[in-house]
Amino acid sequence: MGEAGQPIISVRDLVVGFGERIVLDHLSIDVRRSEILGFVGGSGSGKSVLMRTMIGLLPRRAGQIDVWGTDLSAVSEVERRVLERRWGVLFQQGALFSSLTAKENVQFPMREHLNVPEPLMDTVALTKLGMVGLKPQDADKYPSELSGGMTKRVALARALALDPDILFLDEPTSGLDPISAGEFDRLIRTLQATLGLTVFMVTHDLASLETVCDRIAVLDGGKVVALGGLDDMMRSDHPWVRAYFHARRARTDATSTKRDG
Repeated sequence: MGEAGQPIISVRDLVVGFGERIVLDHLSIDVRRSEILGFVGGSGSGKSVLMRTMIGLLPRRAGQIDVWGTDLSAVSEVERRVLERRWGVLFQQGALFSSLTAKENVQFPMREHLNVPEPLMDTVALTKLGMVGLKPQDADKYPSELSGGMTKRVALARALALDPDILFLDEPTSGLDPISAGEFDRLIRTLQATLGLTVFMVTHDLASLETVCDRIAVLDGGKVVALGGLDDMMRSDHPWVRAYFHARRARTDATSTKRDG
């Protein structure tokens, strides 16, 4: 299985496009075991496209994606389904099924992949909801009855339903107020540390990048143009990286100064 710090996901020369537009242009990146990697880029840069390609929802034109040392394009459908059970996905806005309760949403992957008795599924679903900070009485609520923060937590519980090794998060704090976003960030870090997860997180939230991520990767022009810690981002000479991290940091510092003053 490999040791901590070794690549658990390896992407090489990945090309993805729509029509004549190339979104990812021979992109390469490794995601290390047990790290939280934050993936950031400008609007429309292809952050979510990369994540969706990695989990098989979008086709690639060229390149290779290895997970646990296995080339995803070289496995059978049965082998792929086995691999897919080992990762969980939280899509932007949660993507809950509106006709299912919170508990039923969490149980959905179990019904798809497992053959277990209903009482056990109920127990597991309630356990997962508890892990993300929800109460037993929330289990029977429908998505329309949940706040934005609760919706994200249910979606996270669903992503954890099959005890994955890898967690893919697409803009997990988007649409949340700063307090809820901060709580969600802390939840992700706690779960990662407790469960030993490897987390690939697409985000635009500087606070998340600062407080949660072990490393940050920046996408621009279809390629990874910067990779490292926050200090590396602050030292980067790349125009987009400088504009994003220095401007955002300046605004954050100014806000803190006004609040403290």
